[in-house]
Amino acid sequence: QVQLVESGGGLVQAGGSLRLSCAASGRTFSSYVMGWFRQAPGKEREFVGAISRSGGSTYYGDSVKGRFTISRDNAKNMVYLQMNSLKPEDTAVYYCAGDPGVVVFTTPARYDYWGQGTQVTVSS
Repeated sequence: QVQLVESGGGLVQAGGSLRLSCAASGRTFSSYVMGWFRQAPGKEREFVGAISRSGGSTYYGDSVKGRFTISRDNAKNMVYLQMNSLKPEDTAVYYCAGDPGVVVFTTPARYDYWGQGTQVTVSS
């Protein structure tokens, strides 16, 4: 089992950058595929990005491809989401999620563990 805590959200102007962090508890962090999702008011939870257990493979949603970068540090039990060129439509609560498997999934239902979320607001 793993517990996840996100941080780094806030208010930023369009075109700016933010770096989200997700701290994981537990000794088996490297056994988890990690993902980032976001949810705006009235919308479904959306896949942002995911990273394989080793960090060697990353995947992104079409709306963030080329602007966001996901990374992880297994020695520190951390996963990060670097967000550049932010747009007002990126405004949402961002969630870190973990899946104790091998295959990287893009659907929220495949992830067993979730953080509490961190708010990102991008002003125009």
